[in-house]
Amino acid sequence: MRPGRQVAPVSQAMPSRRQPQPTGRPMKRFSLLVILALALCLGLALPAAAKTKDAPAAPKPEAPGPEKTIIVTAEGLADPAGEAYARDKGLLLDALRADAKNQILEKAVGAYVESSTLVENYAVIKDRIFSRSQGIIKKIIKESDPWVGEDGFAHLLMKAEVYVGGVEDALKEMSRDERMAALKEQGNPRISATVFVRDAARGPDVVAERSPVAENIIKERIKSFGYRIWSDDGRQSDGKGAKAADFAISGEAKFKTVSAKLPASGLTVTKYVLTSLTIKCVDNHTGEEIYYNSKVPQKQSWADEDQALEEVGRIIGGEFSKEFFADHLQAPAKTYQIQIAGLPSYDAGQLVKKEFIGLRPVLNVDFREFDKSGTSLFEVEFVGTRGNFGEFLQKAILAPLNQKMGQGAFSLESAHGDVVKLAFASPLAAPAVMERLGQAVPAALVQAPPERLRELVKSEETAKKVAEVVPDASKILSGEQAPAKPLDAVKNF
Repeated sequence: MRPGRQVAPVSQAMPSRRQPQPTGRPMKRFSLLVILALALCLGLALPAAAKTKDAPAAPKPEAPGPEKTIIVTAEGLADPAGEAYARDKGLLLDALRADAKNQILEKAVGAYVESSTLVENYAVIKDRIFSRSQGIIKKIIKESDPWVGEDGFAHLLMKAEVYVGGVEDALKEMSRDERMAALKEQGNPRISATVFVRDAARGPDVVAERSPVAENIIKERIKSFGYRIWSDDGRQSDGKGAKAADFAISGEAKFKTVSAKLPASGLTVTKYVLTSLTIKCVDNHTGEEIYYNSKVPQKQSWADEDQALEEVGRIIGGEFSKEFFADHLQAPAKTYQIQIAGLPSYDAGQLVKKEFIGLRPVLNVDFREFDKSGTSLFEVEFVGTRGNFGEFLQKAILAPLNQKMGQGAFSLESAHGDVVKLAFASPLAAPAVMERLGQAVPAALVQAPPERLRELVKSEETAKKVAEVVPDASKILSGEQAPAKPLDAVKNF
């Protein structure tokens, strides 16, 4: 005990058992204060929590849209004699723009759907695709001033950029029955397969060897899809020989041999080890590599070289499915030099350009040169030309033009490579030719779906003008089924 420190008596330091205990009121007050504080905190926190719960979640960033686009030019039509248009001219312009957008989408769909099939399934395609123009058309590049022609229609030309992926997605969203009815028969695409093998230990300077064993395994898988095997080795057609394959599959495998001597038997065991495998597939019509993959296999070896090559063929073939090729069977767009001899004037050439713009298979057209005594040059970008181009040209281009200008007015002289020569010959004098080009309805209406004709024509006078060019127009406009013509039925079969 330190000096100077006072110690309280024991009676004061520890209360006696008989001494009364504290009443507990201060403790109760403290507890009440704690409860009130907690309640206050909870009261402030609960509304904030409720607010947080009710607040909408932050929107997720949208996935980037498809990037691949095509440029399409089309002509919109409307009948100015419609009663609604007479009351409000703004509605006429709206109708022109709406029809032009529909024609742009119809041309884009033409990359996947045959013209005859599109006409038969026009209502389905219109419902599934035309109604989604805002999501499929990326932007309107330009449009012409609207005008009312002597053919009875109001006209507007429009050029737009279209998402190819948007058209594909819209077609895929159709029901299976709708898709099977609408998607074109692709004519069993031609597919080639080449596989090269290298010795990894000998370096890249050694010439790779073809492997028929691996190629045959791939070909068996392709044939199981119902597709045709092509032996052009992926070479592009030069227009003189056989056509190139639609798709070219190629692969390159590198092997190394590993040998080990078994201690027990003294035998030497050799294994063939796959060190790398490169696979690609090219669309020969566009030159686009639609598939590319490089693999470094792990722990894959075989005791026999042929077994190794067979397995390489299975690996490459397994990368492709029937749906893969079906999804990439868009008909290629290709630009041709169209030379037309015999056009009477430069203005006639401009009106022929307008007729080209309206035709479904024509994506874009440019009137490049005019020569009254020689040939006039047009650059025309067509879509839907995987088949026989001469037959396609006769059916999809010349037939509607001749329906407007008179049978035999336009004739095919020759088609070699990208150059097509046409001749224009008409018994009409030059002024009468210009009159016919301006006063007869567009040639595009010859192959228009019946639903579109019924939507466009609003008056008896316009119906008469359409009937001058479009066969069976009166029956179509009245809702009757136009009778099938034997020759057309055979050609479309």
